[in-house]
Amino acid sequence: MTNALTRIDIPGRPADRSGKVRDLWDLGDRLLIAASDRLSAFDCVLPTGIPEMGVLLGRLSAAWFRAVEGVIPTHFITDRVAEYPAPFRDHPDLLAGRSMLVRKADRLDIEFVVRGYLAGSGWADYRATGAVCGHSLPAGLLEASKLPEVILTPARKNDHGHDENVSEAEARDLLGAPYDEGKRIALALYRNLAAYAEMRGLILADTKFEFGLVDGVVTLIDEVGTPDSSRFWEASTWRPGSSPPSYDKQFVRDWLIASGWNRQPPAPALPDDIVAKTRARYEEAVRRLIDPASPPDFRNGRWSWS
Repeated sequence: MTNALTRIDIPGRPADRSGKVRDLWDLGDRLLIAASDRLSAFDCVLPTGIPEMGVLLGRLSAAWFRAVEGVIPTHFITDRVAEYPAPFRDHPDLLAGRSMLVRKADRLDIEFVVRGYLAGSGWADYRATGAVCGHSLPAGLLEASKLPEVILTPARKNDHGHDENVSEAEARDLLGAPYDEGKRIALALYRNLAAYAEMRGLILADTKFEFGLVDGVVTLIDEVGTPDSSRFWEASTWRPGSSPPSYDKQFVRDWLIASGWNRQPPAPALPDDIVAKTRARYEEAVRRLIDPASPPDFRNGRWSWS
């Protein structure tokens, strides 16, 4: 197995910002964003990376951004390293497959979390209150139940710690009119991604989208439809009553919990078998969702954006 690329060092041009997974370079009215092979869990960056994970995340996001080109506004410009400005175009060994050049946006400080099934924090909220982030739901639903209708549960973005669930009214008060446009796009995009995943034998249980303003226009930014932002289930194993395994880093979370780690830095190193299983899970998600010979395309009339 190849080594994980946990640092992306462009000679003479250090990153202007580094997050848990991604590094960012500010190029004026554009940004270069690259996904490393770093892995985070429980809000902590782990000392062990997952080889090629950044490439797998990059391939998925780029495929979805291309699929909606001309249909909804996005920040995506290109992921072709040869089209990057200097000095970045000289480093395909570091950037190919895991990076993209994008338009700079003024970020909207709300995550647009769209749910079609009752899982994760939504299930916990429902068990406690009978609702999910203020959305009243019928009594008697089980974990992993399909919701009567797709719902949006906004969360206020925090640069440190967990994001904070808020009501739609609070999100609208915070953002104003851009909230309504973001909601329209988020719900339509979820429905289309879920329909596409269904054709590939997968269920998109929930996902999150981020938006910003580019020249005053609400624009899709960040990443789209990856295992880091979306909960994908195998459709053939789905049954209400228990949550199927997701195509994500659950192997890592389970191992960390079993290890007895107290969830405070530093995190323990991951064993090789957990690294291999996690990488295989991400690879399977990419294989199932995008076919290079027939990539997703939402630009024809069969897809509804209303």
